[in-house]
Amino acid sequence: MMKPLIGSEVAEKIGEQLPGAVVEYNTAVLVKSESIFEVCRFLNQTAGLDFDYLVNLTGVDYLNYLEVVYHLVSMKHNHSLVLKTRCYDREQPTVPSVTPVWKGADFQEREVYDLLGIRFEGHPNMKRIFLWEGFQGHPLRRDYL
Repeated sequence: MMKPLIGSEVAEKIGEQLPGAVVEYNTAVLVKSESIFEVCRFLNQTAGLDFDYLVNLTGVDYLNYLEVVYHLVSMKHNHSLVLKTRCYDREQPTVPSVTPVWKGADFQEREVYDLLGIRFEGHPNMKRIFLWEGFQGHPLRRDYL
């Protein structure tokens, strides 16, 4: 059975390597959006953590902010982690892409962009994946209709 890591266990390790990156933690770890790439690379490359698999990347609209949620797994250590970051700029929400860390983020970041409008800086092919290029808006936003 997969062991979910407690946020405090991982937040301490992240804080030692990347001071100020962690905003809060409980069952998940919330990090500053500008730190998400470095945190993901750290989680992927650090012995004992070795998060080598991005299970899922999704987005949520909470009206006051947009959130990106990363579900990570280490196949080597059989543990998992939920990592989050937030965008407070609803007009041009942007988060660094994690495709250099996990190639599987490619389509998932495009889906979040298409449906919620969050751009992933550094993404190799940031364009719509479901809707046509001329489509106006992002249908999973709470203010869409």
